[in-house]
Amino acid sequence: MIRKLERYYRFGVAVVILHVLVVIPHSIAHTMMHIDMNLWQNIYIALVIVIGPVVSGILLWRSPRSGFALLVLSMTGSFLFGLYYHFVAPGPDNVAFLHPHPWMQTFRVSAVMLAVVELGGVIAGLLGVSRNTKLTTD
Repeated sequence: MIRKLERYYRFGVAVVILHVLVVIPHSIAHTMMHIDMNLWQNIYIALVIVIGPVVSGILLWRSPRSGFALLVLSMTGSFLFGLYYHFVAPGPDNVAFLHPHPWMQTFRVSAVMLAVVELGGVIAGLLGVSRNTKLTTD
């Protein structure tokens, strides 16, 4: 049973690392393309999309239950935010409404990659929370 939890832990940490690696070029593309966000969006992005997953990855080392719970929350919030602004809401942040720019392809690819990685983070977190709960109740 411990080995299974260890597998979920590794999956969670891998998702956090991958998320950081995709957020970086996506953020650079945002800046280069002058796609500005509102103040509340910048605060949300900083707390939920950038800091939340990193803290969850750190917590996985010390407190797996808390780490997996934060992973679920931060990745769900990140996924829903990105899904709405990158693929649903019309505007400069939507991949279908981008103006031609050298960073346009990086923006599009990283937006899709973020959605995939964040969905993977939700799954990793849910698996870790459910397995961790089973482990502690046995």
